[in-house]
Amino acid sequence: MSIITNIEDLRVLAQKRVPRMFYDYADSGSWTESTYRANSSDFAKMKFRQRVAVDMANRTLKTTMIGQEVHMPVAIAPTGLTGMQHADGEILAAKAAEKFGIPFTLSTMSICSIEDIAAHTSKPFWFQLYVMKDRAFIERLIERAKVAGCSALVLTLDLQILGQRHKDLKNGLSAPPKLTVANIVNMMTKPRWCMGMLGTKRRGFGNIVGHASDVSDMSSLSSWTSQQFDPLLSWKDVEWIKKCWGGKLIIKGIMDAEDAQLAVASGADALIVSNHGGRQLDGALSSIAALPSIVDAVGDQIEVHMDGGIRSGQDVLKALALGAKGTYIGRSFLYGLGAMGEEGVTKCLEIIERELDLTMAFCGLTDVKKVDKKILIPGTY
Repeated sequence: MSIITNIEDLRVLAQKRVPRMFYDYADSGSWTESTYRANSSDFAKMKFRQRVAVDMANRTLKTTMIGQEVHMPVAIAPTGLTGMQHADGEILAAKAAEKFGIPFTLSTMSICSIEDIAAHTSKPFWFQLYVMKDRAFIERLIERAKVAGCSALVLTLDLQILGQRHKDLKNGLSAPPKLTVANIVNMMTKPRWCMGMLGTKRRGFGNIVGHASDVSDMSSLSSWTSQQFDPLLSWKDVEWIKKCWGGKLIIKGIMDAEDAQLAVASGADALIVSNHGGRQLDGALSSIAALPSIVDAVGDQIEVHMDGGIRSGQDVLKALALGAKGTYIGRSFLYGLGAMGEEGVTKCLEIIERELDLTMAFCGLTDVKKVDKKILIPGTY
């Protein structure tokens, strides 16, 4: 593909270059995938007011997220198995984000470790935490994030139990992939991916193997993870984690106004309106549909961010118009990574930046911090 103009171009290229099980892992939701589809389709229903004969010069997308200056109000979302989309994927994505001037968030379930990211970047990144039953392991993870200089902890609350994702079950998802006949045949059609994987030692879950009790290799990992996500997770655990961490805390997975108020009460610095990319509760609202009521419920008591379905700079602008102070991209950057490595992540960010900048101008605004509902046509949101 000689000319890449949008995120869909990157998706098509990633599908050609990434083994089926890992492409499907990124590009799927739970059960019927209705919420996964709604995350994107609900953005499309919203319409802009186009303005003319206004000063469009000196535009700026610069703002802050939890007090941190950002080149545009977009962060790289935490995504598991990123290093299976492309060899050393988390490192490449973190480097692209740092150069672009936006936050990168490393997942607990990453292939590259916290220490790997710290060794290949020069500025603080964010770390996303899942709460496991092994609280000693959680304490060690938090300490490792502190040592690595992470500037924020993103605590995900919507994965106490796993939603069923049909494609992952049918593909026999694992990292590294099991060498079945079907997988070998499929990987033979992805030579770029295979060559990259042969050139790296990072093929397992770097934050877990060798760090969690009784997990010394990949063979013992699957049974550990299946038992470790904690269904007893409560807001008391959030209080404990906040105390252990002691720094900026972002709560991810809020879809209800009542839970948003509890996030405020927890003392968190920000919350992320997110349905886990439509990968948990199928039939839930899209993130963009849930955003307005949550913004109304919390006002300026806590910084509200939004994640889910963003495939363009126009989607970013719509989220900002409905009250988000920052947004996150997951699949969009994964498509870029799978398609072209670090260069692809940079291309993804450049596409979103240009779309955000031009759309803001067409709506008659020059400062992203001044975006509000006035840029949208009433009745379309």
